[in-house]
Amino acid sequence: MSLAAQFHEYGSIDSLRVVDVSPPTAGPGQVRLAVRAAGVAPVDWKILHGHLGRVAPSRLPLGLGFDVAGVVDQVGAGVADLRVGDEVLGAAATPSFAQSALADPAVLVAKPASVPWEVAGTLAGSGITAWEVLNELRVTEGETLLVHAAAGGGVGTFAVQMAVARGARVIGTASERNHERLRSFGAEPVAYGAGLVERVRALSPGGVDAVLDASGRGEIPDSVELAGGPSRVLSVVVQDPAGTGIRTHVTQPAVDGREALRDVLALIEAGRLRVPIAGTHPLDEAAAALEASRAGHVSGKLVLLP
Repeated sequence: MSLAAQFHEYGSIDSLRVVDVSPPTAGPGQVRLAVRAAGVAPVDWKILHGHLGRVAPSRLPLGLGFDVAGVVDQVGAGVADLRVGDEVLGAAATPSFAQSALADPAVLVAKPASVPWEVAGTLAGSGITAWEVLNELRVTEGETLLVHAAAGGGVGTFAVQMAVARGARVIGTASERNHERLRSFGAEPVAYGAGLVERVRALSPGGVDAVLDASGRGEIPDSVELAGGPSRVLSVVVQDPAGTGIRTHVTQPAVDGREALRDVLALIEAGRLRVPIAGTHPLDEAAAALEASRAGHVSGKLVLLP
């Protein structure tokens, strides 16, 4: 048997429990991982509370978790480039808040020895999304990018550092207590809230070339104004952009996951991308980790270490 965190009803953190389950079996084109680390993301709390559309009740209980790092312990038919014992990181095909998870090799890369497990287990969701978004926005050297929610440890934090590495100028919105962190990333911080347009224009009188919204706190009208229109304003959190003219981004890790993760790792190993870890938890503290994520104001990634 193996341990996994599962919930038995939507909307209740108390329904999330660690239970014994049969470990999954790697099918054709899959590998099974002994999970060493699993990142906790805001989407996990949203799934638990049914905010992303409820799965049919007959499918409960359900697990959580997407980001994963672990050791290959079973290889399915047709997998030629991974072997038992390989240390990898990427995206899980089954819930990663567990001791054992399946994954598609197309969304896994080798874990460098220099990257700690707790960092390796947080890279897929935010890293792949930030990589895709910067490409979709066509951010290039010399341009100015505005990033909302730039210092929380999620997509914004990755995008800030990756854009700086491309040679872009980055202005990031964050609470004042995180301004020094943004400066350490190479960004110029501004505060949230009323007067945002004026604060950004004080730094960049001509506005900005592109905007990434990783906040969802109502900055879209200001973003469109600062970018001179909606064509290069993109959100990873707004579900219904109707009437705004902006685009929303849906990550497709199976399409270019390996390329994105290799670029992310190259930046980490070059010292150009830092992944702050706000805290680590054993599997039986999954509920506490989710509550901390839900409460917000977490300055970095939360990680389960099964």
